Amino acid sequence: MIDINLLLKKGATYRHAEAGETIFNEGAPAAFYYQLVAGRVRWSNFDDNGKEILHKIVEPGESFGEFPLFDGEPYAASAVADSPCTILRLCTASFHELLTERPDIHLAFTKALVAHLRFKFFVLHALSKNHPQAVLSALIDYFNRQGKLICKDCNRLMVTRQQLANMAGLRVETVIRAIKQMQQEDKLCIVKGKVFIPADGI
Repeated sequence: MIDINLLLKKGATYRHAEAGETIFNEGAPAAFYYQLVAGRVRWSNFDDNGKEILHKIVEPGESFGEFPLFDGEPYAASAVADSPCTILRLCTASFHELLTERPDIHLAFTKALVAHLRFKFFVLHALSKNHPQAVLSALIDYFNRQGKLICKDCNRLMVTRQQLANMAGLRVETVIRAIKQMQQEDKLCIVKGKVFIPADGI
């Protein structure tokens, strides 16, 4: 979201994380603004049994964990490296200074926060249909329209069935059955366990 050179000029530093490494925990105080340079990060809550509620898969160029930087509250969710990651982090004070100096960046964050909120409304509305295929179709269509989590070259869905289940609040077995049914209806294609989306969407 913010030009890397501008972040570095403000004092941002690089951090590397291995797959599975926790970057910050839910409930911890926010000390940094984080922006992903390479890799993927899952932004999630975990219940007492370790079940994951996946809110977002962060891709390069996107920020994550920024909510507390605006309201001063602790992190509402945890960030976990989904693959080896390179991250830029900027201390909170410098981030606030940057927003004061650059109203255009502040406005961009406002738009991004609203987009995230719209996505949560979208997911809740899809879940209210109580139909797994409808939920998955809506999610995949959203990814397609946003140009996220679908390979631009081959149209492969770049999330696992487990991640879809964690994002949609469904059991992974339910997701597997729904995907098989969608394949039978020619809504998607499965090749060697990989899910591919038609070029014109579902």
